Amino acid sequence: MSDEIQDRSPQAVTSRRALMLGAVGATAIVSIRPALAQTAASVVTCEIPVPDPGRAGSYIAADGTTVPAGTPGAFAPAGTPFKGADVKTALAGGQLPGTTYEQSRAYTNYIRRLQSGTSGFTCFASLQMPRG
Repeated sequence: MSDEIQDRSPQAVTSRRALMLGAVGATAIVSIRPALAQTAASVVTCEIPVPDPGRAGSYIAADGTTVPAGTPGAFAPAGTPFKGADVKTALAGGQLPGTTYEQSRAYTNYIRRLQSGTSGFTCFASLQMPRG
């Protein structure tokens, strides 16, 4: 048996847990930093198809919703996916390359509506993350 007396008071248990969580947190920060550095570069090169392959052939309405092909006032699908850097510029008030002002607004509205599980969502979400 050990002669050592263990302090099992709630304060001592809480302090030990805090120390353990602090150690785990520090490890997580060290391992996440390089990953963030890598994603900063991939954010500008990731791609967002408009529309996603699941809605291929659909047109994009001005509000960003997908509508049947040929719907008056809606825009044909973009010919190629947009790069993350171009989307970031468009979200900040610029225009997507190869589009008219109205097309760019409709496509940007579509991109803003992307949801988890949709092709391009991860790229869009990464554009929203603050860099530090």
